[in-house]
Amino acid sequence: MMAEAIDASSIANTLRDRLNTITAAVDTQEVSRVMEVGDGIARVSGLKSAMSGELLQFTSSLTGRNVYGLAQNLDVDEVGAVLFGEVDSIKEGDECRTTGRIMDIPVSRAMLGRVVNPLGEPIDGLGPIESTDRRPIEFKAPGVISRKGVCEPVQTGLMAIDAMIPVGRGQRELIIGDRKTGKTAIAVDAIINQKGTDMVCIYVAIGQKASTVATIRQTFVDHGIMDQTIIVAATAADSAPLQYIAPMAGAAIGEFFMYNGRDGKPADKDNPGGHVLCVYDDLSKQAVAYRQMSLTLHRPPGREAYPGDIFYLHSRLLERACKLNDDNGGGSLTALPIIETQEGDVSAYIPTNVISITDGQIYLQSNLFFQGQRPAVDVGISVSRVGGAAQTKAMKQVSGNLRLDLASYAELQSFSQFGSDLDATTQSQLTHGARMTELLKQKRFSALDVVDQITSIFAGNEEFLDDMPVEDVLPFRDGLVDYMKASHPNVRDLLREGKISDELAERLRGHIASYKRKYLASKAATPDADTDATASEKE
Repeated sequence: MMAEAIDASSIANTLRDRLNTITAAVDTQEVSRVMEVGDGIARVSGLKSAMSGELLQFTSSLTGRNVYGLAQNLDVDEVGAVLFGEVDSIKEGDECRTTGRIMDIPVSRAMLGRVVNPLGEPIDGLGPIESTDRRPIEFKAPGVISRKGVCEPVQTGLMAIDAMIPVGRGQRELIIGDRKTGKTAIAVDAIINQKGTDMVCIYVAIGQKASTVATIRQTFVDHGIMDQTIIVAATAADSAPLQYIAPMAGAAIGEFFMYNGRDGKPADKDNPGGHVLCVYDDLSKQAVAYRQMSLTLHRPPGREAYPGDIFYLHSRLLERACKLNDDNGGGSLTALPIIETQEGDVSAYIPTNVISITDGQIYLQSNLFFQGQRPAVDVGISVSRVGGAAQTKAMKQVSGNLRLDLASYAELQSFSQFGSDLDATTQSQLTHGARMTELLKQKRFSALDVVDQITSIFAGNEEFLDDMPVEDVLPFRDGLVDYMKASHPNVRDLLREGKISDELAERLRGHIASYKRKYLASKAATPDADTDATASEKE
């Protein structure tokens, strides 16, 4: 058999075919060494190609494991990076290399019901989480053209908020107040009230005790909301860099649900995006962590020793909350950032920054809290810049005068302390204001359906409460809610659907008057029991 002739053209063709099938990629990683490390900060020589916010990979010479860091300072001769994970295993002389990508975390629907750290790793002991996507922790907020106005309510179940300081899907509503005034309680109640809705809830715990996070998780489990909630926890024991990225990690997870449909594919007109409620508890601690990080990186301090870009940090984070238009799937990310004030000082640096970024604030006052007004909302300084757009039509009708009534009551109350003789009109305003203030009180985990809130405020506006003792207002309200649920479900449906017509208002007055007669009759039938109880309390 004759050997096949080999010529130049056949060799060239064979080489061309082989080269076309090669799929080799060039890996351009720059490698350097750690010059100095301490307080969770590493200084690396060289790395000329490193980008700001790029993920850096450190290899420990002690354990051989990889530790990741975030490039922050890009100086002439060195790069300053913050470290995540096993910080103590990195020593001087260890290898560091660029990765060519900005920092991202794994995200997926499997995260629902889990507690994760800011790196997206599970920390609840329930096994690994199967991730389907990755999202950058820093992401450019959608522009004006991609958005639409806030037009759907987020019901918190708290009458004082839903009536006077309404929150809408896509809004950023600040919860601000001193320590121990019920800020977290409002956020937790708002999350619990989303049970049974299409809202995914994300609770970001920054700098809190691990035991507090465990308690909040158990609260969500007890109320059956945990299966549609994700907790992102950077506890007080975690490093400052982890506390710094925690809110951004929470926003990244939220954006996964907002920008994608239930099938995991990008949202559009035919594949609606999800709705997310994200609580950042609290951004004061994130600011402190960022200050600590920045000072360790030798960045210049500014007002109150915070770095000058602390405003930009919070604005980048909160601007990611939005309501997308229908072409982009109509999804939304609603942000409830929490800020802790010192002695009610809202004029401090961080509070004024975040107030100017958000679309309104719920201001909680210590003295109202200690007087037993729960939630301790100060109606005068609290505001929602979305307003009636985030309310149902019926709620908008009944709550119109509520803020004015309470504000005039607060003014008259302080005035009446110095005067003994009050005219009938003033006395009537004081009586009405006291009952309306009492009507807004709610215990923890006792959310009211928006229909029941409307009925209760309607009863107060129509002066059904004015001739009752103040201590009877809450029992009457709770009884009225149960009565309407049991006896008049059709009226509740009408209130949920649209405005209160004259005919519906007349029916409501009749039902409330009917229940009031029953309530007063039952109270009159058992005066002895009340007297005995009062006597035993005095003893």
